[in-house]
Amino acid sequence: MSVTHSRRLVSVKLTPVGRAHTFLSGDLPNDSPRCGDRVVVHAETGPAVGTVVRSIPQLEDKRRLPDDSPQRVLRTATREDIVTRMKHEHREREAARIAMLKIRERGLGMKLARVEQVLDGSRLVFYFTAEGRVDFRELVRELAAEFNTRVEMRQIGVRDEAKLLGGYGTCGRPLCCTTFLNSFEPVSIKMAKQQDLSLNPSKLSGLCGRLKCCLRYELPNAKGVVHGGCGSEGGCDNPSGCGAGGCGSCGSGGCGACH
Repeated sequence: MSVTHSRRLVSVKLTPVGRAHTFLSGDLPNDSPRCGDRVVVHAETGPAVGTVVRSIPQLEDKRRLPDDSPQRVLRTATREDIVTRMKHEHREREAARIAMLKIRERGLGMKLARVEQVLDGSRLVFYFTAEGRVDFRELVRELAAEFNTRVEMRQIGVRDEAKLLGGYGTCGRPLCCTTFLNSFEPVSIKMAKQQDLSLNPSKLSGLCGRLKCCLRYELPNAKGVVHGGCGSEGGCDNPSGCGAGGCGSCGSGGCGACH
């Protein structure tokens, strides 16, 4: 990768908890933002303020974005941008408090996970978990009237909730879903049996209450593949983990066999 191209990739964390996302530096007049700088980016949900973090050169080829990708750094954050974001954080906390009160009042079978407001203030997004379908139409109308803005309700799974909230696993490390996993692959109890692990549910379950994601991507290690799991020092070409159906072009399921 050329120096010019490498400078176009910027790693940005949009929230204190969560994985870093890759953005194109766009048409910024100066060099690429430095680690610790606050920037305004165009994310999936719209414009957002984030913090530039250290990138990993070895992963730049895997995280490379097409030149026409909408995910790009728009500008360096101004004082007004940062103040606006701080006001939005206060509003998000207030919106979460009021929403939880209204959910209890109506006896809705849903659990509020997080509230986000986009930088331009055009809408509030409420993320929640629920066992089944929930009729939240009246709740949306009340929240829209309360905050005088557009309100969106998005139902997510318990694994997505853990990804939003973050935490540490029994291994002592930050949750995999908040650091490097890009997607959630199916995990079965059979994978634990193949690794001769105790079938105690309390030891196999993560903070989300589901089977740990590492049961899948560490499976090649249990089969004797050198550096087969992403938890080792071996690099994996599969963003979902080595156990997600093979890595790179060899399809052997173990990184060590490819390099």
